[in-house]
Amino acid sequence: MHPLTELVSTAHSPATDPHLNVWGWEIPVYLFLGGFTAGIMVLSGWALWKGRRNPRPHTTFALASSGLFILGLILISLGMLALFLDLGHKPYVWRLYLTIKPWSPMSWGAWILLLVYPVLVAGILLDPPRALMRRLPSLRPLVEWVGARAAVRHATGFVSIVVGVALGIYTGILLSALGARPLWSSALLGPLFLVSGLSTSAAFAHWASPEPEERVELAWLDNLFLTIELGLVGMLLIGLLTATEAHAEAARLLLGGPYTAVFWVGVVFVGILLPLVIQSLAVTHRIIHTPIAPVLVMLGGLALRFVIVAAGQHSHWPRLS
Repeated sequence: MHPLTELVSTAHSPATDPHLNVWGWEIPVYLFLGGFTAGIMVLSGWALWKGRRNPRPHTTFALASSGLFILGLILISLGMLALFLDLGHKPYVWRLYLTIKPWSPMSWGAWILLLVYPVLVAGILLDPPRALMRRLPSLRPLVEWVGARAAVRHATGFVSIVVGVALGIYTGILLSALGARPLWSSALLGPLFLVSGLSTSAAFAHWASPEPEERVELAWLDNLFLTIELGLVGMLLIGLLTATEAHAEAARLLLGGPYTAVFWVGVVFVGILLPLVIQSLAVTHRIIHTPIAPVLVMLGGLALRFVIVAAGQHSHWPRLS
C-alpha cells in the first residue's frame, strides 16, 4: 500500500485542465474556522500560561474558562467537515497519516490538525462544564488533580499557544506553497492569516466574555491585531506589485479588477478600519462596548479568506508560447 502522492501543477488552461478551478466555499470556510480556532488556542493558552483561572463557578467565554476551548473544538470539527466535503477522494483521507513529508504543507497540516484535538480537550478538562462532570463523574479525580497543579496549567497553556500559532500559520502556508497561483506566492500569507485569526477570536471574546476588565483588554488587543493585519495587507500588495509581472497582474485583481469592491469594502473597510475606529472609541470611553465591531471583524475575516481563495484561482502565470 503506497501513501498518497502530492502533485503540484502550474497548468491553467480551462480547455485542457477544466478541473483546476474547483475550490468553492469549503476551503475559505475551513481556513476561517481553522484560523478562528488557532486564535482561541493562542489567547486562552496565554491566559492559562499567565496563571489565570475562571473567576465564576460556571463555564463562560472568559479566556481562562473552558467555554472558548469547547467553541474551538466545535469550530475545528466544522472546518474539518468542510475540508472533507472538498476532497475528491474521500475514502483515502486516512493515507495522509501513513507518512510525514517535511516539505509538504498538506502533510504538516494533517499532523497539526491531529494535535489540535488533544490540546483543546486538555483545556476543557482544566475547567470542565458542570454538565460534563455530571455525565462523566469518573473524570472528577483527574480534574481535581490537574486543577491543584499550577505547572499543568502553565504547560497546557504553553502547548496551546505553540499549536495555535502553528495552526494559524499553516492556514496561510497551505496557499502560499501552491506555486501555480501568483497571488498566493507570498510568504506573508502565513502571518496574515495568523493575525487575522487572532483578531477574529479576540473580537469574539471581547463580545462574549462576561468580565468587564477582560473585555477592555481584548478590545485593545484586537485593535493591535487589526493594525498589524492592515500593515500585512499593505505589505502583501506592495510585494506583489514590485515582483514579476505575473505577481503584479495578480495584485491588480484587487486593485481595479473584479475583486476590488469586495476586498476594499468588505475586508479593509468593514472588516478592519470601521471596527478599529469603533473599538478605539469604546476603549477610550467615548461610546459603550457593543457587538457591532466584533461582528464586523469576524465577517471581515471570513471575507478575507473568500477573496484570497477566489482571486488566487483567477491569477496565473504567463502562457508559454
